[in-house]
Amino acid sequence: MRTTVTLDPDVARLRERLMRERGLTFRHAVNHAIRAGLTGQAETAPVQTPTFRMGFEPAIPWDKALRLAAELEDGELVRRLAARK
Repeated sequence: MRTTVTLDPDVARLRERLMRERGLTFRHAVNHAIRAGLTGQAETAPVQTPTFRMGFEPAIPWDKALRLAAELEDGELVRRLAARK
């Protein structure tokens, strides 16, 4: 259905931002905004964040940091006890 709508300047800026951020056409941006306003909820696309391998393999497994700390502490205690003899 075609109709003429006059948008206030602030609404036009919001529509332009929505179009730019989501890559929507004018028609889709207006439909999205009207649908969100009338239903009280917006259509949201799932957010996907790309991940990249950095090419770095740490010498210390950081996911096992507490175990590593305990082993280092045990080694220090053994060294101190051996030094007392």
